[in-house]
Amino acid sequence: MSSTNRSGRSPSRLTAQQVFEGTNLQTPTDMDLADGRFSRALDERDSLKGYKKEFILPTNRGIGATKLSEGLQNEACVYFVGNSLGPLPKRSRELLNEEMNVWATSGVNGHFDHPHGRNWMTISSQVTMLMTDIVGAKETEIASMSTLTANLHLMMASFYRPTKDKYKIIFEHRAFPSDEYAFTSQVKSHNLSPEEAIIRLEPRSGEHALREEDILQVIEKEGKSVALVLFSGVQYYTGQWFPMESITKAAHEQGAICGWDLAHAVGNVPLKLHDWDVDFAVWCTYKYLNSGPGGIGGLFVHEKWQGKELPRLAGWWGHSEATRFQMPDVFDPIPGAQGFQQSNPSALITATLLGSLQVFQKAGGVEVTRRKAVQLTAYLEALFKRSPHYVANALPSSKAEFTIITPEAKDARGSQLSLLFTEASMPIVFEEMIKRGVIGDERHPSVIRYAPIPLYCSFEDCRTTARLLEEVLGNL
Repeated sequence: MSSTNRSGRSPSRLTAQQVFEGTNLQTPTDMDLADGRFSRALDERDSLKGYKKEFILPTNRGIGATKLSEGLQNEACVYFVGNSLGPLPKRSRELLNEEMNVWATSGVNGHFDHPHGRNWMTISSQVTMLMTDIVGAKETEIASMSTLTANLHLMMASFYRPTKDKYKIIFEHRAFPSDEYAFTSQVKSHNLSPEEAIIRLEPRSGEHALREEDILQVIEKEGKSVALVLFSGVQYYTGQWFPMESITKAAHEQGAICGWDLAHAVGNVPLKLHDWDVDFAVWCTYKYLNSGPGGIGGLFVHEKWQGKELPRLAGWWGHSEATRFQMPDVFDPIPGAQGFQQSNPSALITATLLGSLQVFQKAGGVEVTRRKAVQLTAYLEALFKRSPHYVANALPSSKAEFTIITPEAKDARGSQLSLLFTEASMPIVFEEMIKRGVIGDERHPSVIRYAPIPLYCSFEDCRTTARLLEEVLGNL
């Protein structure tokens, strides 16, 4: 195997001090980063190490790790795909089973007389209380409801009010497709042309992430015609964490509304939606918040909009709780975000989210998990960049090469590294890694996303992943 990459330089050999600079992590000084003793020493010092036991992780057998021995088949795999679907928290299963039993034994009475103090009538309030620190908002600014794209449509129905002169929507290139479908359909519903009304910001030639100054420049340039700026908090494909505060401020300076899709940001990076003066935001909860497949979504509406007449697609669950069951003809909205609710939320999927949020709270919240996330991601990145197959500042040209398209700056990414391969090699690498017990997320045509999430991933998981990737690429 060659000891240099295509650039002719030796693979990156950063020291532990360089890798973990600014993270306050105490590291061994007498061991190499790739030494198993080094990663295990970090795991021993990890204050969150016990939380892996709070989750039921998929097994090697379950993901199809066919190259591992029978003795390892029932062991947990390296689960680096929580940015697509988080694993099952044991507490979520416990609460779900309790709700099933209440349904079986109490039936409709569970709405108002719940044996565990989680009346279905108000169970979502327990979720909103725990979400306040995660999204940086007041309880009245949060609603636990519906699903992400449905909530996006609801918010756009209220906040995207185009006029003859102010009608454009700005968002990032390669946004999650569902967002783009929503933008296009909303624009068409106002009899506007998507080609004229939608602005997709693309990175500079040869780059993968958008520069902050380029985003702000376009907002200023198009300002008079922009009605809505709506980016992803964390970009699903590249893992870039956008500068949310400065983008929100720039949008407001041009008289535009600023909303956010937080699918890959919520539970991943610290958020301060209220303080940043965000107008609205929407999110799902089945990724970093581990609520389960198709779990309940959420939305945020800043309190500055409370009491203002906004068009809305109303439903009975957004009506005042005091008179909701009197079935009045006239809609009386709950003040704040919860007035946008339409139907009663499923108690079952609300319970699974509640169980996961209780684990988050027990661990110390997103500020604590973020510290470890920065350390894990930096460690995984450093190990990847040691590979002779890694190419910097270039596109992979051979089957055995890869690069990383996620920003290097710690404050410009969450718990994700997106690896770019050739289109021919990516599916092979993805499957070969699974056969060895490491599962990430493939995004065609050529990206594999690995997410070392702090509550259930370890430094040893990072070392294992880097070692196995080297093995796979060496065999191509």
